[in-house]
Amino acid sequence: MFTFYIAAWFTDQKYFAPDLSLEKIANIETPALKQARAWLTEYFNGQIPTTKITLAPQVTPFRQQVLKQLQLISYGTTVIYQELANKLGTHPRAVGGAVAHNPLSLFIPCHRVLASDGSLHGYAGGLDRKQALLELEQIL
Repeated sequence: MFTFYIAAWFTDQKYFAPDLSLEKIANIETPALKQARAWLTEYFNGQIPTTKITLAPQVTPFRQQVLKQLQLISYGTTVIYQELANKLGTHPRAVGGAVAHNPLSLFIPCHRVLASDGSLHGYAGGLDRKQALLELEQIL
């Protein structure tokens, strides 16, 4: 039996794919991986990525709604959990749970969501990493 993941995680993040063994992953260069690598190269060079990638996270319908809202957050800008909750007609904690389980970290910019007071809060990849990403985008 095979389990397929279409995702991007930090290896040490809080919520990681269950039963995923990085040692068992085949090192295959696919067109999707080439696009993802190009996007990441642009991003980590401090550029707004222009490489087009198709994102289709396999999550619940509610999480789909939250992730769609995250994709609307422009490079170099932030929103607060309450703002997203208001747009979706739900509670900020529900939004936070969906954001925390984002299977496409960086590509779907959950690092751009802040607490109501503007502080860094709740990043599965770690708050140090969230801060570094926001600094890279010249937000902090």
